[in-house]
Amino acid sequence: MTTTAETTTPQLRPVSPAEHRHADMETGSSAAVRLREIPFAQMLAIRAEPGSEMAAAVEAEIGRLPAAVKQVTVSERATTCWLSPDEFLAVLADESLTAAAEAAETIMDRAGYAPGHVLDVSANRTVLELTGPAGRDILESSATIDLHPRMFPVGTAVATNLAQTQVILHKTGEETWRILPRSSFADYVVTWLLDAMEEYRQTS
Repeated sequence: MTTTAETTTPQLRPVSPAEHRHADMETGSSAAVRLREIPFAQMLAIRAEPGSEMAAAVEAEIGRLPAAVKQVTVSERATTCWLSPDEFLAVLADESLTAAAEAAETIMDRAGYAPGHVLDVSANRTVLELTGPAGRDILESSATIDLHPRMFPVGTAVATNLAQTQVILHKTGEETWRILPRSSFADYVVTWLLDAMEEYRQTS
């Protein structure tokens, strides 16, 4: 009797850029400030002139684009940040791992040959969330912009430098900030934030 050896196919799963730091983030958090990763956010990089056919195709799929610096628009489909007069980053509400690719394909099909583009850049960045009353103090120790509520209210986002690294910084609540570093710099940004958070953990 001949026995055929069974072959086992490895079961692959996605790994987020800061997954290996989740325990560190939990340990380093305190009542004053907490840090976590929101993994696998689906993101679109958008280049579209306001009022153009490409902008219309984008807005038909994910909602209105922001019109000014620091502005963020929120719809049922996406949260979209202004990066430059014709450049935007949209974080989709749909968390399925194919959502951005499908949305990009739909938009580009609708736009036809209109100038501009929409790309799935979900693997390009991750989302770190910093919450708590000490959050602004920690960010201000290295951010290159004024984060006072008068200058940076809730619902504001901007591309800036944090700890000498380019990130997108989005204030989503009075004590809640989302930091979007490039995936290759996620570990570095987490390390820097945890180091800045250490004094609050010791006094909590």
